[in-house]
Amino acid sequence: MTDLRELRELREGLRAAVRGEVDFGTTARALTTMDASNYRRVPLGVVAPRDADDVAAALSVCRTYGVPVVPRGGGTSIAGQATGTGVVLDFTRHMNRLLSLDPEARTAVVQPGLVLDRLQEAAAPHGLRFGPDPSTHGRCTLGGMIGNNSCGSHSVAWGTTADSVRRLSVVTPRGERLRPGQAWAGAPAGLRELAEGELARLRTGFPELPRRISGYALDALLPEKGADVARSFCGSEGTLGVLTEAVVDLVRAPRARALAVLAYADETGAAEAAAGLLEHGPLTVEGMAADLVPAAADLPRGGAWLFVETGGDTEGEARARAETIVRAADVLDALVVTDPARQRTLWRIREDASGTATRMPDGTEAWPGWEDCAVPPARLGAYLRDFRGLLADHGLRGSPYGHFGDGCIHVRIDFDLLTGPGIARFRRFSEELADLVVAHGGSLSGEHGDGQARAELLPRMYGPDMVAFFERVKGVWDPDDLLNPGMLVRPAPLDANLRFSVLPSKPVDVAFGYPSDGGDFSAAVRRCVGVAKCRTTSVSGPAVMCPSFRATGEEEHSTRGRARLLHEMLAGELVTDGWRSTEVRDALDLCLSCKGCRSDCPVGVDMATYKAEFLHHHYAGRRRPAAHYAMGRLPVWLGWVARTRSAGVVNGLASVGPLARVAKRLGGIAGEREIPRVAGETFTRWWRGRKAVVPSGAGAGAGEGDGTGDLVVLWPDTFTEHLSPSVGQAAVRVLEAAGLRVALPPTLRPGGRPVGDGRSRSAARLLTARRGRVCCGLTYLSTGQLDHARTVLRRTLDLMEPVLATDAPVVVLEPSCAAALRTDARELLHDDPRAAQLAARVRTFAETLEQYAPHWAPPVLDRPVTGQTHCHQHAVLGDTADRGLRAAAGLTGELSGGCCGLAGNFGFEKGHYEVSVACAEDQLLPAVRQAPDGTVVLADGFSCRTQLEQLAGVRGRHLAEVLAEALDGKA
Repeated sequence: MTDLRELRELREGLRAAVRGEVDFGTTARALTTMDASNYRRVPLGVVAPRDADDVAAALSVCRTYGVPVVPRGGGTSIAGQATGTGVVLDFTRHMNRLLSLDPEARTAVVQPGLVLDRLQEAAAPHGLRFGPDPSTHGRCTLGGMIGNNSCGSHSVAWGTTADSVRRLSVVTPRGERLRPGQAWAGAPAGLRELAEGELARLRTGFPELPRRISGYALDALLPEKGADVARSFCGSEGTLGVLTEAVVDLVRAPRARALAVLAYADETGAAEAAAGLLEHGPLTVEGMAADLVPAAADLPRGGAWLFVETGGDTEGEARARAETIVRAADVLDALVVTDPARQRTLWRIREDASGTATRMPDGTEAWPGWEDCAVPPARLGAYLRDFRGLLADHGLRGSPYGHFGDGCIHVRIDFDLLTGPGIARFRRFSEELADLVVAHGGSLSGEHGDGQARAELLPRMYGPDMVAFFERVKGVWDPDDLLNPGMLVRPAPLDANLRFSVLPSKPVDVAFGYPSDGGDFSAAVRRCVGVAKCRTTSVSGPAVMCPSFRATGEEEHSTRGRARLLHEMLAGELVTDGWRSTEVRDALDLCLSCKGCRSDCPVGVDMATYKAEFLHHHYAGRRRPAAHYAMGRLPVWLGWVARTRSAGVVNGLASVGPLARVAKRLGGIAGEREIPRVAGETFTRWWRGRKAVVPSGAGAGAGEGDGTGDLVVLWPDTFTEHLSPSVGQAAVRVLEAAGLRVALPPTLRPGGRPVGDGRSRSAARLLTARRGRVCCGLTYLSTGQLDHARTVLRRTLDLMEPVLATDAPVVVLEPSCAAALRTDARELLHDDPRAAQLAARVRTFAETLEQYAPHWAPPVLDRPVTGQTHCHQHAVLGDTADRGLRAAAGLTGELSGGCCGLAGNFGFEKGHYEVSVACAEDQLLPAVRQAPDGTVVLADGFSCRTQLEQLAGVRGRHLAEVLAEALDGKA
């Protein structure tokens, strides 16, 4: 539709007819241009219906204007079927409820936008579950699962989604309400006559294998199969009718489970063994190879593994079944696990493969397109050998994994989808692979549907007559071709609408180095393939991503949503004002820069860096928000307070209500926030007051404390220096007790211009040396003031040159500052080798004790702990050393995940308070409230401690403070 008048009429017609939201704005459209496939289509608008009446009304309006309609769930489809050029129906906003659950009948009534995990959580107390469980179970919806006939790892036990569907409620494109079920229930007029006229074709035209998802499941209409209209509707990819409700069957969940991890030399060996294990009745037979497994994964030795799960009424029964399978399998090595936590850890390795596989081991991009074809399980080994040969013939690489017990293989392949020759090879390979799958008696799709990726090739699997029959069936359900045109029948070419074609052909000029993406910002944005792990509404363990989405539930506040907007910004078709885009700015506004996506996203999207990059360009040459000046330049203001020794005056003024309100309003600070008190004595002033000597080789201006062991340089970050000097004092106390010699960084910086690599020390430079303080540039980085950040970091590197000439580690107490030095500084100053040298020296407090005082035993407190692992600690630094130090000190219990919600300047900024509180209420505050009396509240980050104090009235402490108090007998 190109006529603006008709477009306005369509929009207004929908708004008048539909009670739910109708959004034709740029942001809503940009968020739905893509799913998790290689394809992109720009819709006209998005409708979020409230009920079936809204669906019928939307269909009626769209039919009037001849506008296609695309039903969409979680947007995790891998073949392109959740994209379209018309109106997208988003069921996740309103039609997302579990309507009822009957434990006796083992059924549930669900709406299409219900996320699978919510159904599983409701069924679990009754000992029940929904059988199919795709790896995207935390964000995929039941409607999407029915539309794609999804399966998951437990399909060898409980089948596909179609096997669990009892009855559906569907609105046809012409507004008819149907209730598809068995015995022709809910069939549209003409379907029965059409099917009964083609019984011979239905009986002979479909290959028999457990994972046949391609095409329409019309053999379900055979009388001997119960003439099941609901089952035939499953896997129709939104092309026949719009699902509004479903009655689904539940299965009895085993009370106990065991996981046998079987190791083989390679994936072919694992594949050949998989079919032979089915006779033992496993719940899963999943396979993956070493190139998808993190190096640190705790798996038995081998080059490929089968994950075989067994169940039982008791742990012993489940273990016995797993051990029987181990004895029956011809393996290199094996592992049987019954501990649920360890099983979850192992399963995460398998589930994250759907994202991990988008990068080859050498970092080369890899893409879906042949994500889930399936063959009879007994032929899987032979098929994989032929598949590997075909890859080699085309000079391509891929990493197969998936549902080996069902003969279904997932693989991302390093197609070149950016150039004409690469796309031509993509087509040739696809055609030849389709023939190979068919030669092995397989299905082009074994789980995710055909969509645009494979529908063009269906005649190779079914023949032209059966595909023509598919078209006739589509015509019975949807005579106007309104629903999801271009999918399954009369498909778009598999090499059209590729989402990469709209991106710039040359690298964009950017500030950060993006070393993992070849310096190409477009490649960094392409990392998001849409698997949407960031859209999970709850996190377990130490996970962080994505706190803003969990707070608002809005796609634009997820990592994926922001990446989609950045993609459209680079494309320039929908978001047309580039770095000046207000849509991108508004979506990034609620990004906490927690860096959780850097570690929790399977493909390592780093939205905090992308946000800093965007803000840098967005405000170039323009006035910034007041908070960028007030908090982005916090080190400047606090340094001024320290030099003038006016902390008392500042604190006094901040305590006067009217003055504080004015200051907060001028500084862009949320009125609900209290301004933190500035310390009366800075950490370095306290340090200079100690009896100290100037150590040889430590650098001008550095002071050294007591201790006879290795020299460590303690970093006086802005927060420790001016706001929490007690943390620095405690760290000195503990480090010296561990026998380490503590020094502070130099404060004398040679004057004049740096020469060469900045290491020159001419006499003139020494004579013009100036005093200075090291700074990681964190506040400048988080507000996108990257020119300032570069200046500050280069000055810091000049100061740190004498330290870099030694072997001394740099101990950073504030996790966010340590993360900035270890990653951001190196990536921003990618042209300065000193940044990488400094990054390699950075150690956390616990890492320092572990590596440089390994024989020191901390005081034993024997107390429980609560609190939260700092989000930057989790995402960048790791907490293995912290866990070990806590254990050695007798501090028991686990810290929660998530983000505190204050996140440096974020929670202080005007307009962020409610989201900040919601993030804290996600995990941190409940964990603290539920902790028993006497529990130690740990919070290594200043933001975390401030949030606890301001929202819960609780004093959190840095681990250094807890240990120092124990040393002094005060704990």
